Amino acid sequence: MTEKQLTFDDRNHQLTNINVWTADSQWLVYDLRPSGASFTSLTVERVNCATGATEVLYQATQGAHVGVVTASPDLPPRYVCIHGPEHPDSHWKYDFHHRRGVIIQHGQAENLDACDITAPFTPGALRGGSHVHVFSPDGSHLSFTYNDHVMHEWDASEDLRNVGVAVPLHAVCPVKQHPREYDGSHFCVLVSQTRSKPTPGSDEINRAYEEGWVGNQGYRKPDGSQQRWALAFIGDTLSSAGDRLAEVFIVDLPEKMQDYALAGDWPLEGSETRLPAPPRGVQQRRLTFSAERRYPGLVSQPRHWLRASPDGSAIAFLMKDDHGIVQLWTVSPNGGTPQQITRSASDIQSAFSWHPKRNALAFICDNSVMLCEVVSGKMQRLTSRSDSAPSGDAVVISPDGQQVAYMRDINGYRQIFTAAIG
Repeated sequence: MTEKQLTFDDRNHQLTNINVWTADSQWLVYDLRPSGASFTSLTVERVNCATGATEVLYQATQGAHVGVVTASPDLPPRYVCIHGPEHPDSHWKYDFHHRRGVIIQHGQAENLDACDITAPFTPGALRGGSHVHVFSPDGSHLSFTYNDHVMHEWDASEDLRNVGVAVPLHAVCPVKQHPREYDGSHFCVLVSQTRSKPTPGSDEINRAYEEGWVGNQGYRKPDGSQQRWALAFIGDTLSSAGDRLAEVFIVDLPEKMQDYALAGDWPLEGSETRLPAPPRGVQQRRLTFSAERRYPGLVSQPRHWLRASPDGSAIAFLMKDDHGIVQLWTVSPNGGTPQQITRSASDIQSAFSWHPKRNALAFICDNSVMLCEVVSGKMQRLTSRSDSAPSGDAVVISPDGQQVAYMRDINGYRQIFTAAIG
């Protein structure tokens, strides 16, 4: 069991929870937030896993900050990250509904999502803040979570977290009627549906978040057909007693790029009193029903994101067992009974990632980085047990399957480490 420390300077180095490796497994991308909740990094950077050499990928200017960077699954790499507003002021400063995605190549940043906050709104443009942008396994689409400025201004309780998708259909260039409006390279839509007051005991949700692409090529339906594009996400329902209950949901997405521009029952661009709506035919479906369990619902701690196996047959999540211990579970994208994978005596302590070539996942448990075989549930320590657990924010296996990246707090600073996978 060997681990390698890659960063050593007196700064906090923050990995995102997925897509932190370049496609050749040579570089890891990160930002310099002092903590996961503080957005004050001026740069996004990368470190070479063989030499430890670091490079600045992009530096923000004019009072803006950047962070939560991910890399594309192809070469040459593209990078995408959150970009805060330039020239922030008391009316428009960094917030959930005041940020955007940018795609970075050769040190230059291009807006991913357009912004249009004055009616009439523009299909394909957003009206607020996108965040945690993740390329699809083939690099063509991106997913993100989203908050809405227009709804925040109308009624903050209606500014609900949602999941969206950006596709390279065409650039979106709204008429500029406000100094904070701008163009975007991708056509962006929301694909989840929320309401501020879900009916208790129903499948309605008031929050959609922590999404993940399903399969490298989608997943197979019960009739044998292949659903090419789908996203799984966590949705917050209300139990019959009115308690918050986090469950697994999925949305099947259009196969043809142009179909993202087709409106359903409500406008893609939303209205002054309504959030943007999903494209035609996009309906979310609930996969887990845990209300009757002793410890119902997915856990909120450790924070984790839904991750599907490369073949798309299983979506992994964290939920307590009947003894109150946080375990790893999976559910089929077609629904059915969730399968308990781990039977650990201690909690799973982190987010997780799938091995690209083996039916296995990496995460932190018992203060070690572990590799868990799905069929047997057997866990193998990749690092020795330490007095303090590695950070639970990110445990990400490299594209070649030979290394796993994670973070430890060393002498008051968060540093990036890798461990070999045997």
